[in-house]
Amino acid sequence: MKTYPTNEIKNIVLLGHSGSGKTTLAEAMAYEGKVIDRRGSVESENTLSDYTDVEHLYKRSIYSTLLYTEYMGQKLNILDTPGSDDFCGSLFSSFKVADIGVLLVNAQSGFEVGTEIQARYARRHEKPVIIAVNQLDHEKASWETTVDSIMAASEAKPVIVQYPVNPGVGFDAFIDVLLMKMYKFKDDSGAREELDIPANEIERAKELHNTLVEAAAENDEKLMELFFEKGELTQDEMRSGLRIGLARRDLVPIFCIAAKKDVGVKRLMEFIINVAPGPIEAPNFRLQDGGEIESDATKPTSIFVFKTAVEQHLGEMVYFRVISGKITEGQELENQTTGQKEKISQLFAVAGKNRTKVTELCAGDIGCTVKLKATRVNHTLNAPGNDWKINLIGFPQPRYRCAVKAVNSSEDEKLGELLNKAHHDDPTIVVNYSKELKQTIIEGQGEHHLNILKWQIANSNKIELEFFEPKISYRETITKIAPASYRHKKQSGGSGQFGEVQMIIEPYFEGMPAPGKYKLDGKETQFNVKNTEEINLDWGGKLIYCSAIVGGAIDARFMPAILKGIMEKMEEGPLTGSLARDIRVIVFDGKMHPVDSNELSFKLAGRNAFKEAFKNAGPKIMEPIYKIEVIVPTDKMGDVMSDLQNRRAMIEGMSSDKGFETLSAKVPLFELYRYSTTLSSLTSGRATYTMTFANYEPAPSDVQDKLLKAYAATQSDED
Repeated sequence: MKTYPTNEIKNIVLLGHSGSGKTTLAEAMAYEGKVIDRRGSVESENTLSDYTDVEHLYKRSIYSTLLYTEYMGQKLNILDTPGSDDFCGSLFSSFKVADIGVLLVNAQSGFEVGTEIQARYARRHEKPVIIAVNQLDHEKASWETTVDSIMAASEAKPVIVQYPVNPGVGFDAFIDVLLMKMYKFKDDSGAREELDIPANEIERAKELHNTLVEAAAENDEKLMELFFEKGELTQDEMRSGLRIGLARRDLVPIFCIAAKKDVGVKRLMEFIINVAPGPIEAPNFRLQDGGEIESDATKPTSIFVFKTAVEQHLGEMVYFRVISGKITEGQELENQTTGQKEKISQLFAVAGKNRTKVTELCAGDIGCTVKLKATRVNHTLNAPGNDWKINLIGFPQPRYRCAVKAVNSSEDEKLGELLNKAHHDDPTIVVNYSKELKQTIIEGQGEHHLNILKWQIANSNKIELEFFEPKISYRETITKIAPASYRHKKQSGGSGQFGEVQMIIEPYFEGMPAPGKYKLDGKETQFNVKNTEEINLDWGGKLIYCSAIVGGAIDARFMPAILKGIMEKMEEGPLTGSLARDIRVIVFDGKMHPVDSNELSFKLAGRNAFKEAFKNAGPKIMEPIYKIEVIVPTDKMGDVMSDLQNRRAMIEGMSSDKGFETLSAKVPLFELYRYSTTLSSLTSGRATYTMTFANYEPAPSDVQDKLLKAYAATQSDED
């Protein structure tokens, strides 16, 4: 395989709802470029991508797969991505290294929710998009309905480049209004005839051609002047205008294909090569320090890692894009994250499950290597003496969580290692051991996402694990002022223990005034606060610790011990053992003993005084609230809203946007367990959502009562 220079490379990411035909299109592209001599199929489990056991099991893409093809003297790197939003981490990684997206739309279904989601992701990542209407050979295919749905949903200007002559089971011809030719296909081999447009189609073709010419001319003043002068543009002039509009993301060209029969695939590839931006025309890669890097093979070498995976016979594969310079076999690079040196022992061009050994790759190209020591996703590797760091891939926040443990407890340590490895390979899998909950919590994009991981570990590593409902990180706080006094006294021969603490506690909120007058024993007492310590708690909220001791009732050296006792109880709240927050404590009096007082005595006195005051201060359990945004088809809006209301949701807003409804709400985390599964069931997989932590709010009294009873039962069991 030859070394392709930067100007002969295109990097494509295939997008689309599950079942839109991305893997089939990738297979046809590889076939047209003679990378393979026979097309496989998803059903036969012999495609270049979708080659893992779990993808064969589910008959769909689970991971992104890198492929390449060679066509018209250029190399097209193709990233075949999953359609399910549960696996959007792979899509985000692919967006990082691709320059153009090909969005497949199923001609049977039109612009689906999954299509809209992936189109939004493309806009977020500032990637231009070409639309390919696929499966036009299906009996239920409807070109007009599909195009109407695209026109209604697209934010950029959709322009038809091709339209089918006979959509449906016999689909074998389309008219290209850029070239003003009809292409007819004899069989499923991709062989085509180039014909004149039939007389009965010429009027429609001319109308669409004129629309396309106008769309191309709008992107360049010189082209617009030519168009006004001549009333027409040449094919090269049209390509120039389309190239500008596509790169600016102002327009979206629409093509028609039947990837399974290899109808229209060559023409789509030709357009990508002639019009779509490559590494040189695409925006430069941004650096973490605000700078940029051009795709220039003459500059120092820099590569960015966007994916890692373990292959059975090769070990850990590291996939990267060459950002700058050239990378060669035997080259030594420095990892800018770890500081370690990494030697590139082997280089491969990747066509899914097939790898072709190469000696070098130029700026803009995508490939992989093996046996790097400590290189992970989002790492930048540079030639020595260069400190570039590429901006990181911004992975989405988790939206599904559960607790996990090994069925055999002796395998817990091994399971922990495997889960951490899974996070390195897929950063959208987040694993933490919660000391607060005493559980290992695993988070991902959905229940299916984590079930795939469970399947992998069970099948590849022979470790059985179980998922179960996680505990909730509740918080405890108070709603009113309460005083307390506690004397700790212990005498057991020799020096004893003695410490007495008197304090008052009250709810804290930002901007509250300094301590003033308080009622103690029916009298108003004014405190003169001498010292205030503001503690930002690791779990959120604050503790404000004030000393108003007068006359040396408690020596200053014991004040930190009292704080330590209070903090111990803050870390194990009196109500349910949850963490406490947002409290102001004023220690105003106490007593010491000249011999028996020590730090331990005052720590215990402070702890117990705080506990007593807390119980009398209107204690309240706070529950975590998450903000969710659900994108749902209009016809399913009522079902989704009803389900959310049953989950104690507070609906904050609704909006309609191009055929979809967006619903914003705040929902207690407790109510969101397995929500992704319920939402999928309610909408037949047509809706999706995001969730982010919002705040803590007081739990309703019935919820609090249940929590108190449950905690009391655990305490009884422990006793």
